[in-house]
Amino acid sequence: MTSPTPTFPTTDQIRRAPKVLLHDHLDGGLRPGTIIELARDTGYRALPETEPDKLGIWFRDAADSGSLERYLETFAHTCAVMQTRDALVRVAAECAEDLAEDGVVYAEVRYAPEQHLDKGLTLEQVVEAVNEGFRLGERRARENGRRIRVGALLTAMRHAARALEIAELANRYRDEGVVGFDIAGAEAGFPPTRHLDAFEYLKRENNHFTIHAGEAFGLPSIWQALQWCGADRLGHGVRIIDDIEVADDGTVTLGRLAAYVRDKRIPLELCPTSNLQTGAAASYAEHPIGLLRRLHFRATVNTDNRLMSGTTLSQEFERLTGTFGYTLDDMQWFTVNAMKSAFIPFDERLAMINEVIKPGYAELKSEWLFTQTAATSGSSS
Repeated sequence: MTSPTPTFPTTDQIRRAPKVLLHDHLDGGLRPGTIIELARDTGYRALPETEPDKLGIWFRDAADSGSLERYLETFAHTCAVMQTRDALVRVAAECAEDLAEDGVVYAEVRYAPEQHLDKGLTLEQVVEAVNEGFRLGERRARENGRRIRVGALLTAMRHAARALEIAELANRYRDEGVVGFDIAGAEAGFPPTRHLDAFEYLKRENNHFTIHAGEAFGLPSIWQALQWCGADRLGHGVRIIDDIEVADDGTVTLGRLAAYVRDKRIPLELCPTSNLQTGAAASYAEHPIGLLRRLHFRATVNTDNRLMSGTTLSQEFERLTGTFGYTLDDMQWFTVNAMKSAFIPFDERLAMINEVIKPGYAELKSEWLFTQTAATSGSSS
């Protein structure tokens, strides 16, 4: 049920609103100051800047290229300082704290264990360190009056050949904080079908997985992720817009694949700012999320890489509300979509929706009502 009067959120309300994040990379969300300190502690000397503010700007500028391949190059620096147990614990804890401070109540954060083995850690040690960090960050958030739950997604790199190994790892730790599996990396030339053995294994184990698809590459990437691999969600999926035709009179026609995605309620992990940086969309106003929202696709709003995009989930929503005139009802719709699509059990998702998300938005809407009442009373006195 929507509000009888539109309730356009303020910046403060957007930040305080309970939010759900499904697509966020651990190695894409480090604090610049942490990168500098870890580089100093580990002897890494290749950072382009050694002052936090300047380093943050460098990451955003380097990522803002319109090329997914160049965007991915920035991760060489973050991964370089995430090669020890202590570093991984710290980065994961700070990730949970930062998301909680931004009003995120549930997050699924992904990372590739195979990218953190340079200093002798095993895959298992990487997973256990990150899990420990997430739990530490959750505790610190609670101590500061915030609540967040973080689940890990283990990612395999699509250009490598360790997908089945990482899928088995995700299954081994599925009751210890790992909620699913993903593949990531450059799409062109590395189709998801190269890793069918991993996806078949996960399906046999009744486990969950999402696939980066439909970001830099088009409809074939989405089709393969769904119909060959069986993905539960689409990481990005923004190019589904290529299968939707809008006539001059506003009439919308969905192609077979787009209709399938909508009919099956397949979640789209949309990342507006990141999509602009990699060239998947030309502007916020032209981002497909506006049309996908109107057509009631299972659209969700995400950050992708907070460091590289210089963003937070609150900032993503603020840009969307400013561009499309979204209200608190729209924010709640996106948030409930994301919580419905999470990889935790149904009853836990339902509890989050009914006990955290809906009450949180109801309180924000009531603030608007009392503000209007006060304003009306003041003007009539």
